[in-house]
Amino acid sequence: MSEAPAPYSRHRPCRPHEVPRWDLETEVAIVGFGAAGASSAIEAAGLGVKVTLFEAGSGHGGTSALSGGEIYLGGSGGTPIQRSAGFTDDTEDLYQYLLMAGGPDADADKCRLYAGQSLAHYEWLVAQGVVYKNSFIPQRIVEPVSDDCLIWSGSEEARPFRERARPCPRGHTPQWMGMGGGKYLMDVLAARVQALGVDVRCDARAVALIADDANRVMGLVVRRDGRDRFVRARRGVILCAGGFIMNRAMLQQHAPQLLRANTPIGTVDDGAGIHLAQSVGGHAIHMNEGFVTLPWYPPESLIRGIFVNEQGQRFINEDGYHGRTAQAILQQPGTRFYLLADGEIFKEPEFSDFARIRIATAGDSWAEVERDLELPAGALTGTVELYNAHAARGADPLFHKQPKWLKPLTQPPFVALDCRIDYCTYFTFTLGGIDTRPGGEVLDAGRAPVPGLYAAGRTTSGLPRWGAGYSSGLSLADATFFGRQAGRSAALRNGV
Repeated sequence: MSEAPAPYSRHRPCRPHEVPRWDLETEVAIVGFGAAGASSAIEAAGLGVKVTLFEAGSGHGGTSALSGGEIYLGGSGGTPIQRSAGFTDDTEDLYQYLLMAGGPDADADKCRLYAGQSLAHYEWLVAQGVVYKNSFIPQRIVEPVSDDCLIWSGSEEARPFRERARPCPRGHTPQWMGMGGGKYLMDVLAARVQALGVDVRCDARAVALIADDANRVMGLVVRRDGRDRFVRARRGVILCAGGFIMNRAMLQQHAPQLLRANTPIGTVDDGAGIHLAQSVGGHAIHMNEGFVTLPWYPPESLIRGIFVNEQGQRFINEDGYHGRTAQAILQQPGTRFYLLADGEIFKEPEFSDFARIRIATAGDSWAEVERDLELPAGALTGTVELYNAHAARGADPLFHKQPKWLKPLTQPPFVALDCRIDYCTYFTFTLGGIDTRPGGEVLDAGRAPVPGLYAAGRTTSGLPRWGAGYSSGLSLADATFFGRQAGRSAALRNGV
């Protein structure tokens, strides 16, 4: 006879009377061993409380380990690396940039807190053992292929951001030779978690929260080795289980436009943390938002080109962050998009094999390119003619690309790079999630805290909550910094 299904799930909490036994008692229970979970554990354990960390996978890392390891840092005059490169980063400039990056519903309290404590957060990262090389790459790149640190990782120099915040490079990549520094970052944080004596249990999937009838969270149910374990967390549960980019049904329901991008970035990322929080009244916000990018530079000379859609029309200033350009592509009708360059600026994209960017056509005139691409007669040629006329005068009245990136496209051969959204490698992950206070407290629809429940990282809608404003390093900044806040809040809560 088969066992009766459990009355609880990620959508329905386990009530105290349904708990047959307490298999484990701890003070703070954390779900997820990515950057947010690790930072939460370090902060809570550093305050002397017992911490147990549960990870659905077989080891630490999560989506954080798949990243370049960049963290968006600055303010308070700048980090030592920013100052050494000749930059002064005022806290107000960082705050204003974060507000714009956060979009129409940016969380001003989180932006203000992070801007004011970002330099101290840099020092915290160094204290954990993260090494940063004192070096700066002035060219526009996606991420370093060397072990260098400071890069321009957002739209700081582009309109409209530069109009409210003085531009400054803030992408800090750890000293790691080659791309993929996220693994190094996670290895360092995981070593610190272990050194602090955190009880780490892998291959352990959280299947339900344990909460009373008033939805006060008391613990969670964890499935490990095919058996449900009932965990009591006297001070609180922190959900750091990532976003929902790997859950196609959730994407179809909340963010169907992200399905146009063909390369999700994630590990588990099935929305479990969001569902768990919702089961006790947690409120999810901005679930339609996500990060999308086609890494179309370097070489930075291509920034002097122009993007057109399948009507042959421009739609964005090309000098912004590559994710901002891809977000604009996502909002356009059709699937065909082209980056136009002339013989003077064209170089093959360094990641062309990786991104699957190829030459769609080349010709001795823009009219020939237009015919080869089967675009409406006069559309592309008209776009280029108008752009060239203004670029020759150092102006871009339609989209306000900065003058240093303006150049008439007049030197043959003329090239159209194929950036089709149904063919090229468009990376994506979600930005929507649970609403939280800066301290990590999960909020309900009335913005009242759910007692005993905290969240951080991509399980939440945090600093980055708008695809058009995203900058590389914001997710790891959000995960590590607000993971720490959640760990501290849970550790200092009176036990139950």
